[in-house]
Amino acid sequence: MTDDLEETGGVREVKSAARTVELLEYLAARRNRPARLRELSDALGVPRSSLHALLRTLVKHGWVRTDSSGSLYGIGIRALLAGTSYLDTDPYLALIVPFLEELREKVDETFHFGRLDGPDVVYLATRESSQYLRPYSRVGRRLPAYSTALGKALLAERSPAQLDGHLPKTMDALTRYTITSRAALEAELDRTRKRGYAIDEQENSLGLRCYAVALHYAEPPVDAISVSIPLARLTTEGELEVVAIMLQLRDRITRVVNPLGGLSG
Repeated sequence: MTDDLEETGGVREVKSAARTVELLEYLAARRNRPARLRELSDALGVPRSSLHALLRTLVKHGWVRTDSSGSLYGIGIRALLAGTSYLDTDPYLALIVPFLEELREKVDETFHFGRLDGPDVVYLATRESSQYLRPYSRVGRRLPAYSTALGKALLAERSPAQLDGHLPKTMDALTRYTITSRAALEAELDRTRKRGYAIDEQENSLGLRCYAVALHYAEPPVDAISVSIPLARLTTEGELEVVAIMLQLRDRITRVVNPLGGLSG
């Protein structure tokens, strides 16, 4: 085998495998916006000839799809099958979903279960409010941890040094309310630690306030649950009620869900 290797962080990395992963992640992040070969080449810093050969291979095996002209590329159905397998086999997801359903029965709002993955939070489960149905599923989507209640609940469990691995070089604004400076974020994380839960004040979706709590079956926690409530129907009494329920549920989960291993953050 002649595949070239590169030393990265003490690990001998296969360049072609790393390039494939980088390409698939880039296409997945674009969601419903297919990309042309030139755009992919520029974004990934890969020669077009090499990238074209890789794309043809991935199209053949279903990991990448292309249009009838063969000039636009997007993520393929095999990626969906791999993601579904992850959800089907994740041990914590099966344990937490019943708690989400319980929350949804007590409070008719939208609840999420998410996991910290590098600088992002990945949504693993959602239970929608009957009062508002999203036109798309959030499961499998990722958002910057700094802009979500889920992410901030988990970032608050980390030291300033540990934060470096979970923050991008530039914190872009998703809305006009998004926190975009390290100092402001660290101040918000300090407030999160003191009150025991995180708040997202319209930071990634206008008109929504979200509350989240970290789940402590891993150390540091990598999973959290959140609730999203439209500001139009949020009252002080409703806020106090839902926060109390979330904190009680967090404590119950801590008591009944045992560490299974395999999670790290």
